[in-house]
Amino acid sequence: MRLMVYSHDAFGLGNIRRMLTICEYLLRTLPNISILVVSGSPALHTLRLPEGLDYIKLPCLGRNTSGQLEARYLKSMPETLVRLRSHLILTAVVHFQPDVLLIDKKPLGLRNELKETLNHLNRHGPNTKRVLLLRDILDTPAATIQQWQVNNYYQLTQQHYDQIWIVGTPEIFNLPDEYNFPLPLRRKVRFCGYLSRGCGRTSQTVLRQQLKIHPQEKLVVVTPGGGGDGHQLIQTYLASMDQQLKAAQPIPKTVIISGPEMPTEEQQQLQTQVAAYPQIRLLEFSDDLISYLNAADAIVAMAGYNTTCEILSLRKPAVVVPRTRPVQEQWMRAKRFADSGLLYAIHPQRLTPQQLSQTLHRALTIKPHAINSFRLDGLPRIAQLMHDLMACAVRPSNRDLAELSCAL
Repeated sequence: MRLMVYSHDAFGLGNIRRMLTICEYLLRTLPNISILVVSGSPALHTLRLPEGLDYIKLPCLGRNTSGQLEARYLKSMPETLVRLRSHLILTAVVHFQPDVLLIDKKPLGLRNELKETLNHLNRHGPNTKRVLLLRDILDTPAATIQQWQVNNYYQLTQQHYDQIWIVGTPEIFNLPDEYNFPLPLRRKVRFCGYLSRGCGRTSQTVLRQQLKIHPQEKLVVVTPGGGGDGHQLIQTYLASMDQQLKAAQPIPKTVIISGPEMPTEEQQQLQTQVAAYPQIRLLEFSDDLISYLNAADAIVAMAGYNTTCEILSLRKPAVVVPRTRPVQEQWMRAKRFADSGLLYAIHPQRLTPQQLSQTLHRALTIKPHAINSFRLDGLPRIAQLMHDLMACAVRPSNRDLAELSCAL
């Protein structure tokens, strides 16, 4: 059976990491499945890909400092690259003939680049099941409702998609209620739950030995995710450690994983700063980040969906500092999780070295009370939903395939 996954990933690693987590689980649990990922993520080639999965890399689009979409590497206008990406996606669908097409987050893709593909499937591929996968939280209700109304997403999602899978729970955020989904769209919704993660490829004991962390020592892991906008968090953490040294207080052993998307000049600046702290190690990237999180006694991180799920999967005390631009999603999630006793959260406007130091001290001494009871059963639920969809799929005939190829 064939699954095609679309993840636009114009910024950061979050979308592609979430989709690969789902793909890895499906490959382990569903027999005879092949997965083709179509993504513009610039980090896709650096991630560990499981057997049974291949990918088509789309030309990169990203956002500049003013938030405008632009070509990431090629000297082309973004409109030219969107047309190229759109044609590549359509070609992949025609020739791969997926039983299920799983679309991440955007009903029509980046800049509507999925429009031709979805229209093609309506005409020529009615047996391909189409699923829209949404995070637990997209943005504030006001902003999201306006976006869905302006882009006509309510009607288009009803027209083009068989199901909507939400990787969250209504107890944390009831997405259809919050975003005013009409009744026909609500009938397509399936709450899957949050996504659990494993413990990584390297055991906690082995990694701590490699890092020369004694059993009685505390280890803090700092991660801003992809790192594109993580410089302030790391700078604040280093400043908090500097304050502790000046106050003659010991600082914990620390591993900072800055992320592959942090600008080179910021990386170099951090390398210079960290050189003054023998207790702190700086890594640019690890394709086994979760092993470091598992080895930690506490975690300092931004509050993306994946990182939050990893923290909760490992039952680790954590201080999260969410991103609040361009959307409020991370802060909304962090606030609800903090209010539920799952982690500690600091709003970025209130982030100071002193505040971070005090909150981290609480995390190292008082474990959040609800962390051990939080459920993360999204992956088995998705596997069951995928199995049911694929059981209903009907593959087109060779004549149909030939006609579609000629039409393309």
